[in-house]
Amino acid sequence: MRYKFSDITPEITKLADMSMEGYRIDPELYTQYDVKRGLRDLNGNGVVAGLTNISTIKVLDSGENMPNHGDGKLYYRGIDVEDIVAGFIKEKRFGFEETVYLLLFGKMPSENELAGFRRILADFRELPSNFMRDVIMKAPTDNMMNTLAKSVLALYSYDDKANDISVPNVLRQSIELITLFPVLAVYAYHAYKYARLGGDLFIHSPGPELSIAENILYMLREDGKYTELEARILDLALVLHAEHGGGNNSTFTVHVVSSSGTDTYSAIAAALGSLKGPKHGGANIKVAMMVDDMKQNVKDWTDEEEVRGYLRKLLHKEAFDRAGLIYGMGHAVYSQSDPRAKVFKGFVEKLSSEKNRHDEFALYSLVERLAPEVIAEERRIYKGVCANVDFYSGFVYRMLGIPDELFTPLFATARISGWSAHRIEELINSNKIIRPAYKAISPMREYTDMENRMD
Repeated sequence: MRYKFSDITPEITKLADMSMEGYRIDPELYTQYDVKRGLRDLNGNGVVAGLTNISTIKVLDSGENMPNHGDGKLYYRGIDVEDIVAGFIKEKRFGFEETVYLLLFGKMPSENELAGFRRILADFRELPSNFMRDVIMKAPTDNMMNTLAKSVLALYSYDDKANDISVPNVLRQSIELITLFPVLAVYAYHAYKYARLGGDLFIHSPGPELSIAENILYMLREDGKYTELEARILDLALVLHAEHGGGNNSTFTVHVVSSSGTDTYSAIAAALGSLKGPKHGGANIKVAMMVDDMKQNVKDWTDEEEVRGYLRKLLHKEAFDRAGLIYGMGHAVYSQSDPRAKVFKGFVEKLSSEKNRHDEFALYSLVERLAPEVIAEERRIYKGVCANVDFYSGFVYRMLGIPDELFTPLFATARISGWSAHRIEELINSNKIIRPAYKAISPMREYTDMENRMD
């Protein structure tokens, strides 16, 4: 008899119980052997594993003689991301495409260079013939990240130079994937909704004259309509999620996998697997769900003490998913402020006014202010705690009518630009496969032949 994949039989449960003791490691051993769990020290500083030109994450000196305690700064190719955002907002232009150009080529484009790059992106925006039918519509799933990864791996079969890892070819593959990710993600959602939830299937081909942010809204909505503010805020979200150093989990995955010499499609699919995890790309969904639960259990959203009480319950594992976490709060590097969240917040407030959801924005703002205080009271912390970019992004996507299933794929749509830059950087500069060490702690034992043992 063949078991279904979803079946966990009594035999499997028994084997799992038996095996667990052989996997457990005493946490004290990490200290004894000076092992940096998660490749980070107690202050959250990452173990330096490489060098990069692509982005810089800094915590400014607060002047308070406290390490890692100050405002956070993020630089793309040495340029402050806040200045990048201010530039395209001032001139009322969409900025994600020029951010992609900056990350890939190391310089801001001229007007002519950007126009030419936009034409290249538009030229690569069309899926192969029958790809929607043969790949996306086959075995649709409720997790769009899996469909996205499946689609990326399938594109390998359509590429005559799939295994060519020369820089020109990898750049061509990267540009194709960057411009196709929004199409793949949105089409995957439509296929899932049609197959699993019923209703009509509508497919809008992306407009060559539209920006990536505009195309996402155009392809997602049946009537294809959106406001200028909606498109500009989505564009801003893409810019702020585009890159965040070589040490974040998915980007480091790209470095590790690329160092083996594998193809672009395999490297990007691996990064998607990393980003899918709730500790990484899935955090914004958790924030939105946490606030949904808060709205049901906090009677007065303006009552600071009632909100504080709910936050304490979260930390005591008495509310929401009982994980003991306030989602969207805290970051591995930033302590006083996440520059991405700081830039995002003002535009979130504008959108909440347009959507008549200012009360919800006020609740998010209150949680942002109170959560660090509650965490400091309840937990021993080594640095400050601040709202990260995930704190507001889920709220924004909800206001834009973007389904929860597309939250993480939108993160991937932005971050593939950074992944691509890091892949090229790894291929150019590294000639060694990345291979860290693990210390073996299992005691040595004598082999006992099976026939000499008795149950």
